[in-house]
Amino acid sequence: MKQKNLIALFLLCGVIVVLCFTKCKKSVSVSPTEDTSQFVTLTDVVPDVILEIRYFGTYNFVGQRVDGYLEPTALLTKRAADSLRAVSDDVMRHGYRLKIYDAYRPQMSVDHFVRWAADIPDTLMKPYFYPDLDKIVLFDQEYICAKSGHTRGSTVDLTLFDMATEKELDMGGTFDWFGPESHPDFCGNPETLEYTGDGSKSPAGRTITSEQFYNRMVLRAAMLRHGFKAMPTEWWHFTLKDEPFPDTYFNFPVKQLEKK
Repeated sequence: MKQKNLIALFLLCGVIVVLCFTKCKKSVSVSPTEDTSQFVTLTDVVPDVILEIRYFGTYNFVGQRVDGYLEPTALLTKRAADSLRAVSDDVMRHGYRLKIYDAYRPQMSVDHFVRWAADIPDTLMKPYFYPDLDKIVLFDQEYICAKSGHTRGSTVDLTLFDMATEKELDMGGTFDWFGPESHPDFCGNPETLEYTGDGSKSPAGRTITSEQFYNRMVLRAAMLRHGFKAMPTEWWHFTLKDEPFPDTYFNFPVKQLEKK
């Protein structure tokens, strides 16, 4: 019986991987490239950012360093980095700094996520990032996909750091939380900035405060003012509207680049 259960689990994992590649099909299928010529090390362009590259460490939903992260640095296309510099200058006038969790992400890292998500028994970090979800639904609900906008080089995950308190601004939830609590419209309307406090979308009845909702909107407004677009499911995730490589997926590792 034990052997039959193992075989069934193996087959299930295989089916999940196939579903991932077929369901997440919005991205163009192209061979990843190693070309770094249009990328920069973010701190060379935006020296005021704070880096906390989560996938270089172990405090992330995988629970280990992710393939492709060789150094705790952030890379972006030149165009995206220049736009983020404008965001940084903007928020610094209001007493904040940008704190970066992730920027460019190589395809090898996305492949690591896919393998992890197919390994259903590995739930080491479930209490911290997806306590309300069974891991088996992560592909179906598109928390994990075979392609990522980060791999195109003009997407960034970030938050605000309050220079007065010397702490991150309280956003009412952690980066990479898998659930509706991460949606920009959770407990409010991002278009009207109206706070509703409605936590009905949360499977555990969670809510965020009006201050936490407002803090999310401060970050969102600054990013939108300078040419980025928001993601409807993650308050921390933004992509340059005029991204230079909308159909290209890169695969060079994350490490310091030589200044050009």
